[in-house]
Amino acid sequence: MRLAMIGVGAWARVLAKAVSESPKIKITCCFGRTAQRITDFVTTTGIPAAASYQEILADREVDGVILALPNEMHLEFARKAAQAGKHVYLEKPIANTMDDALRIAGLETAHEVSVVVGHCSRFLTGTRLIKKMIDDGRLGNVSLIETNFSNDRGLRLTKDDWRWYGSRSPGGCLSQIAIHQFDTLRYLGGDLLSINALSARRSPAGAEVEDQWVVSARFVDGKLGSVVSSWTSPGIYSVRVLGDRAYACYEIDQTNWGKPENLHQGAQLYVCERGQGIQGRQMINVPPGNMFRDELELFAAGLIDGRSTEISSGNGLQALAAVYAALASARSGSGAKLLSEVVSEAREGMTIPSIH
Repeated sequence: MRLAMIGVGAWARVLAKAVSESPKIKITCCFGRTAQRITDFVTTTGIPAAASYQEILADREVDGVILALPNEMHLEFARKAAQAGKHVYLEKPIANTMDDALRIAGLETAHEVSVVVGHCSRFLTGTRLIKKMIDDGRLGNVSLIETNFSNDRGLRLTKDDWRWYGSRSPGGCLSQIAIHQFDTLRYLGGDLLSINALSARRSPAGAEVEDQWVVSARFVDGKLGSVVSSWTSPGIYSVRVLGDRAYACYEIDQTNWGKPENLHQGAQLYVCERGQGIQGRQMINVPPGNMFRDELELFAAGLIDGRSTEISSGNGLQALAAVYAALASARSGSGAKLLSEVVSEAREGMTIPSIH
């Protein structure tokens, strides 16, 4: 598949490196908003620059676009790509607002293109192994899934950083990193029904956004989940799944997030069966992988065989709905918020088909 990279910042370089290791995808050109950044990106990656976004959209040799842009620009650039018949890969989240998310998801039907959202955490090799344990029945009946994603970004925020502002980074770490774990919950446990949340501002930086979140979730099938996220902590990424036969724990070195080929180094995955204490833990080897390459290859595979993928726009919409349910719950103090209500409220008055 021949793709164009739109956006040439730091994350675009991470994605370009992942693609360079794949025999299934080729990035044929790039485009960005800043001349110097474009020059630096071309020098670093060897990917040639196009003269404009319009040139890329008119190029019949380009099958789709990778949008590594600020979240508030997703709708504008995705719509233009879809109108030109190009398939779209979006860095998560799908959008900054539910309104934009619904409109982006609607592009698939309106223009017969594929739109996927890069929720990469579900492609971590340890997470995939836990999913297999669940599916194979090794953990038994799962009743609780606990997750944490934290780092120290909130201590370094300034007014020059877009993450400072609630309109651009809803809930701070909630929409920027905790959203990964909402997707992990959904991948491991199925659809989420409702969200109940608490938040706080603890960073001395004084940004608009919240920097601490404790979120509880209820799944449609009745089991429970949690997402904890702090923006004033050393890096943490962990998943714990509790079943009536055993529990599984997975933790990685979060500082290697942008270097996925290293995430297996120092990672821990173990299973503890019922009746066994800490000494009875069974350590499981975590194989190397590249979650960014895997999600982009899945995007390409979906284009080839015409099937929807597990990182569909509908999946991205549900992850963002969990974010907005948490925001509503924490800010109102009124308890649990149904995800279906979040989507319905956003859809009200909009002529957009249902997304599954």
